[in-house]
Amino acid sequence: MNNSLRIGVVGAGAMGADHIDRINNRTSGAVVSAIIEPDAGRAAQAAESAPGAATYTRIEDAIADNAVDAVLIAVPGQFHEPVLIPALEAKLPILCEKPLTPDSESSLRIVELEQKLDRPHIQVGFMRRFDPEYNNLRRLVESGDAGELVMIRGVHRNPSVGESYAESMLITDSVVHEFDVIPWLAGSRVVSVEVKYPRTSSLAHAGLREPILVIMELENGVLVDVEMNVNIQFGYQVATEAVFEKGLARIGQPSGIQQWSEGRFFLNEHTDFTTRFAVAYDRQIQAWVDAIHDGSLVAGPNAWDGYQVALACEAGVKALDGGIIPVESAPRPAFYA
Repeated sequence: MNNSLRIGVVGAGAMGADHIDRINNRTSGAVVSAIIEPDAGRAAQAAESAPGAATYTRIEDAIADNAVDAVLIAVPGQFHEPVLIPALEAKLPILCEKPLTPDSESSLRIVELEQKLDRPHIQVGFMRRFDPEYNNLRRLVESGDAGELVMIRGVHRNPSVGESYAESMLITDSVVHEFDVIPWLAGSRVVSVEVKYPRTSSLAHAGLREPILVIMELENGVLVDVEMNVNIQFGYQVATEAVFEKGLARIGQPSGIQQWSEGRFFLNEHTDFTTRFAVAYDRQIQAWVDAIHDGSLVAGPNAWDGYQVALACEAGVKALDGGIIPVESAPRPAFYA
């Protein structure tokens, strides 16, 4: 492998196109060498921003042509497993956008297949772990400077969603991020999930009950509540408040220029995830590329973490119908230590 890691991007939709731009323009030590996309129009459009990249309709063909050193998977979750399997069989390093797969059964299959290799090869794209504010909060938790962590309160708010956004997506498309980053912050896995419904927003489309309050209990006793609200209108907001024995810490507050005008105070909020987590996405890809160059291959959440999130999401979807749903898991294999 030469100094410029050849990455094959699977999927040329909005996320894939964003990663192609990121790799070619803001990542050192890597280049997009292949675009794997069955839609010819999409592939051609993506290729315009990736000079020299070959286009394929199947990952197997890119592998057979020896066109890639690593694979970034940016297709919808239901298509992840058919891409992960040949990439693992070819022993390629992989960055797979969340989720690892849409359910715990298929995620476990991937975990078991990966353990036939010499080390973990899959990094899952939970980019919040690379956000500077989340990193600062995790360091505070680990330091013990504020005492033990007691509770976490989170908010995850979108300005609006379309008619195709189903109620289960509150969990599988949105709270999925909290199911990864909160156990990472607290150093303990989710053991139960409960969902509470406040008054339903009049802005929610027919068949969608929201907002919801997701309550998680962690194995170490930390209690977590997350407000998930997808029609808040004012903007996109992801914020976390950690309550310690000797104080609290808060991240995700608006930043930037403050304006006072006509008797009002203004501070702009984000409108979507692409700006809120722009730095996190860049840092995630750079860390992954650096890990491949140094031989460790994975620099963030691994396939076992992805499997744990799949288990929590399944519990969360069940909890939409009521009750406290346990999240049961075998111990983490030494392979993922």
